[in-house]
Amino acid sequence: MKIAVIGAGKWGQALYSALKINNNCVISSRTKRDIDGFVSLSEALKCDYLLFAISTQMTDEFLRLNFKSNNQKILVASKGIDTASGEFLHEIYSKFAPSNNLAFLSGPSFASEVIQKLPCALVISSQNMELAQIWASAFPGFIKPYISDDVIGAEICGAYKNVIAIAGGVCAGLGLGQNARASLISRGLVEMARFGEHFGAKSDTFLGLSGAGDLFLSASSELSRNYRVGLGLASGEKLDKILADIGEVAEGVATAKAIVQISQQKAIYTPIATQVVDMLGGKDAKEALRDLLKRR
Repeated sequence: MKIAVIGAGKWGQALYSALKINNNCVISSRTKRDIDGFVSLSEALKCDYLLFAISTQMTDEFLRLNFKSNNQKILVASKGIDTASGEFLHEIYSKFAPSNNLAFLSGPSFASEVIQKLPCALVISSQNMELAQIWASAFPGFIKPYISDDVIGAEICGAYKNVIAIAGGVCAGLGLGQNARASLISRGLVEMARFGEHFGAKSDTFLGLSGAGDLFLSASSELSRNYRVGLGLASGEKLDKILADIGEVAEGVATAKAIVQISQQKAIYTPIATQVVDMLGGKDAKEALRDLLKRR
């Protein structure tokens, strides 16, 4: 397969390093990078197979300015919900390409471990099972791909787990212990599933790699950027400084706001996400914890 990875951050580079093992693969981004196999954006977008690993909050603008559909087969490797519009990624991409040409990557996967070729399992979701299988065949042996038709479920899992990961970092930063972390993660899974149920997601998705798998990973490790945001909030640091120190996009920050906006509009109960948004806005982490414990 001739594959172009669009987006040369850590995740894009990790997927590029994996996919080029068995495929003719190039990588590109709006900013030139000193990477072997880097090509111009215009050249990359001519490929028949495109993997997008760009920030969710920049996706709509990027596609409007740069992308023209020519029957390319697309795998979306980003996670999140657009804050400005409240749109899920499949809704954004469907404005620019046929839904039958879209697939979405999810599951527990830190970029640093993919680059080291450590084993992991991922899920490729699409309404087109043939396309999902084609993308699955592109991955090397150390990555085990599963396929699913629950696009919205996988998207909500990938977005929501970043929000719970921020809460997980707060929990660790406050020194609340393992019992508290287990409680937080399990209740976070319930909250994710409740949110997903409203949009018709399948319950099994939340118990699988896209849901529980990715959540357990992101909400319990300092390799997660969103977890590190939570650690910073627990120590009383300002959000701007936390993000500057991380130096990369932490999608959970914007996604938390989008989730709370949606939950308020649709009357979905999301107490953890609500407290995360309040902490991102400056609420003291210990006060947020007290409010969570006091709820009915």
